[in-house]
Amino acid sequence: MTILAEELLAVRDNGRDVGLHPVLRLDRLVRVFHQGPRRISVLNGACADIYPGQAVALVGPSGAGKSTLLHIAGLLETPDGGHVVVNGHDCTGMSDTERTRVRRVQMGFVYQFHQLLPEFSALENVVIPQMILGRSKRRAAARAKQLLGALGLAERVDHRPAQLSGGEQQRTAIARALANDPRLILADEPTGNLDPHTAEHVFDALVHLIRTTGVAALIATHNLDLARRMDRVLRLDNGLLIEVPPASVR
Repeated sequence: MTILAEELLAVRDNGRDVGLHPVLRLDRLVRVFHQGPRRISVLNGACADIYPGQAVALVGPSGAGKSTLLHIAGLLETPDGGHVVVNGHDCTGMSDTERTRVRRVQMGFVYQFHQLLPEFSALENVVIPQMILGRSKRRAAARAKQLLGALGLAERVDHRPAQLSGGEQQRTAIARALANDPRLILADEPTGNLDPHTAEHVFDALVHLIRTTGVAALIATHNLDLARRMDRVLRLDNGLLIEVPPASVR
């Protein structure tokens, strides 16, 4: 799907304004954990739609369930109730094999810790997931160089993770997440392990690629300064997702 620049500007306010369908729909999600006789309700009917070209912040206090919500959205965990719809397909009742396929083709993940393969170069870390999906090594390398270059790493493609700074490692992880042209990026505290200055650079690079490629993104963060700069903010409160204006986030 090609998204025009003017559509991206509109979709950042509300995807429905331009008739776009959500890439991710979280529909009345319920998740309950049991600790002996104790019942802990983490999600109590959480709902949200995430549209193409949007960087959406997921905020809330520690222990509110942000990581649980991301795991469910990423089909890594099954909700006790509700539905996860990815690109128009209800994934809730899918088999493990089908869910894995959706993750590989439709999603990219960015974690607080980069989780790069230490024995491979930055280029190879971005090439490998593409080859797993069947892309030729030549095409995969061209795509990897394009992404790494866009993230300011053109001169670092042959360096292994241990030879890269923390910010360079995380930018490589972002390139890897985008390598297979996903429709959805899920990020869990992607700048949480970085100093403020480096976090700014990584955040700017991530949001720039989200807005220019039209991918949808749900980004859990404790950094409220960064959350205020995203297109939308969802606060997880008592198991519900409440949309708040970015400028009002405190």
